[in-house]
Amino acid sequence: MKRVIQASALIVAMLVGTQGLLSQDAGGKFEPAEVPEALSAKLEELTEDELTFLLGEDALSFAERHDILFARLANKTPQGIAAYVRAMMRVRDLSKFNPETDMAVIPLNTEAGGFNRWRLPRPAEFDTPRDPGPININRYFGSGPKLGIPTFLNMPIAITPQDLVAGEVEVAIMGVPLDTGTGYRGAGYGPRAVRTGNVYKGNSPVQPPHMHTMISPNNELTIVDYGDIAVDGLSLERSIRHIRKMVREVATAGAIPMIVGGDHSLMYPDVAGVVDVFGKGKVGVVHFDAHYDAGRGQSHLLSHGQPVHRLFQEDLVPGPNFIQVGLRGYWPGKSGFEWMREHGLRYHTMAEIEKDGWDQVMKRVMKEVLEGPEYIFISFDIDVLDPAYAPGTGTPEPGGLTTREVFPIVRRLCAEKNIVGFELVEVNPLVDPGYTTAQNADRVLRECLTGIAMRKRGITEPHYLSPLTIDHGHD
Repeated sequence: MKRVIQASALIVAMLVGTQGLLSQDAGGKFEPAEVPEALSAKLEELTEDELTFLLGEDALSFAERHDILFARLANKTPQGIAAYVRAMMRVRDLSKFNPETDMAVIPLNTEAGGFNRWRLPRPAEFDTPRDPGPININRYFGSGPKLGIPTFLNMPIAITPQDLVAGEVEVAIMGVPLDTGTGYRGAGYGPRAVRTGNVYKGNSPVQPPHMHTMISPNNELTIVDYGDIAVDGLSLERSIRHIRKMVREVATAGAIPMIVGGDHSLMYPDVAGVVDVFGKGKVGVVHFDAHYDAGRGQSHLLSHGQPVHRLFQEDLVPGPNFIQVGLRGYWPGKSGFEWMREHGLRYHTMAEIEKDGWDQVMKRVMKEVLEGPEYIFISFDIDVLDPAYAPGTGTPEPGGLTTREVFPIVRRLCAEKNIVGFELVEVNPLVDPGYTTAQNADRVLRECLTGIAMRKRGITEPHYLSPLTIDHGHD
């Protein structure tokens, strides 16, 4: 039987004049809601449960703050308010998992003869016998970007861990064409676009150096294209274990895994694969992104907006080991930033950059990184760049970093820290009006490789310039 609360007016009166249920305090408790006097008289139609819901945490899934919700109710009748509150409660209840009607597990056809064929390595017996080691698939000694079979940076290919070991490979670049972790498909074509994004650099065995540093990563490092890693095109959940295994395989062989995606769900298996080798809590993550990607509470445990939270939840990377750069736009909200602060994650928003300037923020980032763990994994979401520089991405966010800001910090990080993994994700050529995004993505990889080559040469000064480029003959 519906019971109208006789004491509801008293309850509301007690709440009038107090602070609203606007936010959580450090202990996770909500402060009392402030109910406007004009509204309090209209709440007498509510039952005790309905009033508790309206003034409680669950109601904030319908509005960011209670004062916003109260404003929606201000012009309604008491009956209209009661109907609105009951509708919210109905939505809440129907949104929850129902074991009688919902599947907690999505069944697969385990009788399928090709159940695991998507991730089955091709038997060596099927091919011409060869000794382990990288393979150069270019027919000509020096060819331009219009000629030959595309590989990352026109590098030789390797397909097995034995190839990596035999070739003493230092960096293995591999594509992961995954885009089932995002609602906007197309990032699965990112690896192919980045391979062909090199529109003018050729395949000469002697590569010209980076002008700022006079270091050529192609000449200093042994780099290979490790091919693409298999994904189940219908299942993110089935794909991530295999991706993690393959990243671990590269790191175990002594090479730096450089992953080109694919959507940002990849951060979870990519970082996890590296952590499997170097140990929990020993790897720091520098995360360039417009979004914080620590979403939680969704029905799927992983998507391109949740990898940070999953890594943290599984104790693979502690909160203080996360440093985020470039956050902007409309996500996360207040609760997201509160969660990050509570768990020790550090972040540098575009608002901070606009206020203090890029040079000052870059110094803060570098200081945090240099004082952090020995091993660093860089996660670079191409949407950290302003869409003017990277329009080909599924979640473009105006007001981002420029290439002039991004290239130096990527190069510095890779020169001054021990990089054990790098990923470049969210390149979506299907929404790229030109080759701008792929070309800039190619350059991001080259900046990191230049930094790794500098570190190998013992050049780690923050603003290192070649003597050839210091004196321009100008005051």
